[in-house]
Amino acid sequence: MSVRSIASTCCPPLLRPAFDRLESSPIALRLAHGVFWSMAGAVISRGLMMVASISVARILGKASYGELGMIQSTVGTFGVFAGFGLGLTATKHVAEFRQTSPERAGRIIGLSSVVAVVTGGVMAIGLFLLAPWLATHTINAPHLTGALRIGALILFITALNGAQTGALSGFEAFKTIAHVNLLIGLLSFPILIYGTWIGGLTGAVWALTINLVFNWLLNHIALRKEMRRYRVPVAFRNCSRELPLLWSFVLPVVCSSSLVGPVTWTCGAILVNQVNGYSEMGIYSAATQCTALVTFMVMILNSVLLPILTNERQHGNHASQHSFHYVHTATFLVATPITVLAILFAPAIAAMFGSDFSKGQTTFILVLAATGISSIGSPAGTLLQSRGMIWAGFWMNMFWAVVIMGASYVLVPSYKAAGLGLALLIAHTLLALGGYLYQTPMLPKGALKRTYLGMAIVIVVAMLRILCPGARG
Repeated sequence: MSVRSIASTCCPPLLRPAFDRLESSPIALRLAHGVFWSMAGAVISRGLMMVASISVARILGKASYGELGMIQSTVGTFGVFAGFGLGLTATKHVAEFRQTSPERAGRIIGLSSVVAVVTGGVMAIGLFLLAPWLATHTINAPHLTGALRIGALILFITALNGAQTGALSGFEAFKTIAHVNLLIGLLSFPILIYGTWIGGLTGAVWALTINLVFNWLLNHIALRKEMRRYRVPVAFRNCSRELPLLWSFVLPVVCSSSLVGPVTWTCGAILVNQVNGYSEMGIYSAATQCTALVTFMVMILNSVLLPILTNERQHGNHASQHSFHYVHTATFLVATPITVLAILFAPAIAAMFGSDFSKGQTTFILVLAATGISSIGSPAGTLLQSRGMIWAGFWMNMFWAVVIMGASYVLVPSYKAAGLGLALLIAHTLLALGGYLYQTPMLPKGALKRTYLGMAIVIVVAMLRILCPGARG
């Protein structure tokens, strides 16, 4: 029996009219299919990784967990350039050409793979060579040199994975991605805990590397399967023909995404260079791990939306407006209550990481609120990408970068991790507002009202929770 028939059988009478409307809309069915399978794999894998993160934090302690967070941030900074925007590029162009020009889609996949090897390799070598200087002069931890060098492997494999996952999304292979995520979650959980238990911080970094190797292998097998299903040939020989097309899209993507990693790393560097900086970074890193409670469903919705929007536009189908309406409404209905619940239970969530983290409740609240607002505003960014308006996204990200760095410079010396959380909240709020105001003429009716309402609810609940005596950090 199919998932669709099971859903039809189990649907309550009260929801039957809505279910019938869903069945009658092909675009809504595509969205529902993508969301269901993406969520099925993500719920288990992210749940396991959340438990693993809590276990790792308890094993390492606050300071060492902060060091792990800074290593991941450093790798992420280099990863922006290693990935070279290939995941997003592959998603958009595979979705665009997989039916109308399979040979071209194959060349784009081939070119993305080649560029990922080159850019990932160059940046991995750069991180390996610069590790001693970075550890000593930027993050104030010379003993992390070895761990940063292991991170070079993480950097290289992540670049390869990004191109593969992007291509899979372009094929709308959400069921396949769900299976991969499920297997990776089941494998990663014991590997990460065991690696940390026997090797401490270094063991945790090696465990992350091994997990990514398994991820690459499963993605590689899955991508080959989807290419055969759509009769898209593997094309490396003539892939250079697609350089002009990719360059016109990749350049603004790289410029836009290159701001996020370095800016996040810089703000983290400001924090770790304060008194007890790595302990504060441990609290902030734990808080960011908890954002999976808010983001995973929203990320699924937007990852499903981009290829469908692009594919519909390619065929001249105006149903793309309905696609955005469905996803925006779902995002509001999912992100707002989950964020509110996470904020209300922030003290309990912080305590799960250990007694050392309990004093950082305010940081948890601020980071969760910032993530919730970012999630509510995320469909606007996806709409820009589907329309190819990547330079507009770059300037919005530039504004975000200026705001968060300026706020961090002012707030972190006085308020440490909580100051960084507040800077994140301010920057995400202004970015979300700007993204929707810029696209007001293109938005469905009611989108702005839902956005403003969701953001207002999150901010009010966060401020009230901080003012409660039990939420002071």
